Amino acid sequence: MINLGNDWDSYVQEEARKLYYQELRRFLKHQYAAATVYPPMGQIFDALRHTSYEGTKVVILGQDPYINQGEAHGMAFSVNHGIKIPPSLRNIFLELQSDLGHAPPNNGYLMPWALQGVLLLNTVLTVEAGRSKSHARKGWEFFTDSIISKLDERNKPIVFMLWGRAAQEKAVLIKNNAHLVLTAAHPSPLAGGRFFGCRHFSQANAFLSKHGMAEIDWKLQNQ
Repeated sequence: MINLGNDWDSYVQEEARKLYYQELRRFLKHQYAAATVYPPMGQIFDALRHTSYEGTKVVILGQDPYINQGEAHGMAFSVNHGIKIPPSLRNIFLELQSDLGHAPPNNGYLMPWALQGVLLLNTVLTVEAGRSKSHARKGWEFFTDSIISKLDERNKPIVFMLWGRAAQEKAVLIKNNAHLVLTAAHPSPLAGGRFFGCRHFSQANAFLSKHGMAEIDWKLQNQ
């Protein structure tokens, strides 16, 4: 039984009863027993655990978890304290500095964003160590598509940041004109720097302020 301790619980438990999820669960049970899988099993749903349904203001959509030891902990783009900041996250911090003037922090722990209502959601929630996209097309896409669609049902406005082609393909799920959809290249160095200049952080805050919601404090403290 998945227990997140917030208003995602009833919805996620409903999804967990569906056939696709039962098949996904069997796959994951085998994978965690036979291989090294990230994030740790108890952290798979941490994005939902730390950002409630009603509390979501911004969705940043990633692809799948980091593939190196100690990095992934259940929230897209975030890494634990003491872990070297991955290249994509470094680029996110550089864009944040250009957009809002916040100097890059010395850590990549994005929990302060999550606790303010930034849902750091990957489209695939697990991965085998060293093998990007190894858990793609195993059922996670059905689950995370349902999460996006459930958020789209809300009349309270949400900012969706879709970075890269995989994330942008999810735009078809966002049909409610109450929401703001922002698209940009993926922050990975492989995108050739086309992510820079998107100014999504300031656009998100302007949108939230316009709709009477508190802006996100994007500045992260050094540790």
